[in-house]
Amino acid sequence: MKLWRARPVSPEANARKAITGLDRKRLVEESIPVPVEIAAQWAWRILAVTAVLVVFGVLVWELRAIAIPFMLAMLVSALLAPFKSFLIAHHWPRWLAVVVALVLGVVIIVGLIYVVVVEVRHGLPHLEKQTVEAYANFRSFLEQPPFNITKSQYTTYVSNIAAAINRTGAFTSGASTVAKTAGDVLTGTLLTIFATVFLVLDGGRIWGWVVRLFPRRARVAMVGAGAVGWRTLTIFIRVQLLVAAIDAVVIGVGAVILGLPLAIPIAIIVFLAAFVPVVGAVVSGAFAVLVALVFDGPWTALIMLIIVLGVHILEGNFLHPFITGSAIRVHPLAVVFAVAAGTFVAKIPGALFAVPLVAVVNAMVLYLASGDWRDRLRPGGLGSGSPGSGGTGSGSPGERERRQ
Repeated sequence: MKLWRARPVSPEANARKAITGLDRKRLVEESIPVPVEIAAQWAWRILAVTAVLVVFGVLVWELRAIAIPFMLAMLVSALLAPFKSFLIAHHWPRWLAVVVALVLGVVIIVGLIYVVVVEVRHGLPHLEKQTVEAYANFRSFLEQPPFNITKSQYTTYVSNIAAAINRTGAFTSGASTVAKTAGDVLTGTLLTIFATVFLVLDGGRIWGWVVRLFPRRARVAMVGAGAVGWRTLTIFIRVQLLVAAIDAVVIGVGAVILGLPLAIPIAIIVFLAAFVPVVGAVVSGAFAVLVALVFDGPWTALIMLIIVLGVHILEGNFLHPFITGSAIRVHPLAVVFAVAAGTFVAKIPGALFAVPLVAVVNAMVLYLASGDWRDRLRPGGLGSGSPGSGGTGSGSPGERERRQ
């Protein structure tokens, strides 16, 4: 039997095969249209950025017990920081300006809550009397045709409904849910207060520490982008205050015209609830309509409902898209879709933080894309300091805050 052996391949044959492979690869690359190649290059970069954003979003949502209080503290700090800067500009000591700003914020919130409590206590006896009368009228309405429900039947129906609810365990689960929610709210409130104090007191140094996490060449750009983003956030908070004030004034005036007993608490509740999208509007509007229903009957409640719906239609279709959008330089369509997407992804927190997040990111990206930060790198520019002085090329964080 004859055994076949493979012939040794010469170096020249290997070279010819390598050349043929290179020609084939070059032929494949040349056969791909340039637009397709550009699209492919963009596609994998977009997928990489999207993957990073998704991972970051999942991480934030898993740590929402910490992330939400911190973001709330950012919003409150953006409201108080301009007042602190105003006091510092008028030669107040820095520590005193911080203390006054924080105390003023607490006094305003506590004062609004105090006015609500006082007004509710003042109008509650009359409201209780009206509630009892409304309940009696409702019972009398059910006893008349076409319902013809007797008192014994009514008592039986109420007992059956209470027993059915009790069997479902709604009260037990509701009590445990309320207890857990109360604990979460208390913890979140303490974290928000703690973070707000430090952000108002030393926000510049905190951002300086964040900037030092970036490569040295990117630090100057991030310093400018942070300043632009913070300015956009403060503008957004002022506009949100304006929108909330408009809602409160219109609904409060409507309650006064209708002669409702709790007009001032209704206006304050609407003002505070305007900062919590979706749920805030529903709860405050339902409270106003319920007071009108109990106090003066269904026709007054219907008028109050029309006022509430009109205010929220005005807010959703004009105030937020046009006033907010023009102030933060975001298109009204982007504002509407940002709120919708935030609500879909993260419910109430998503709706609350969607617009400020989009506004801040938009402002920072536009600043970075414009290249204005390159002026800081030129001799004599804002960033001409030595790189080793502060790590950001624009002086220490405290000096930057005093200049701003």
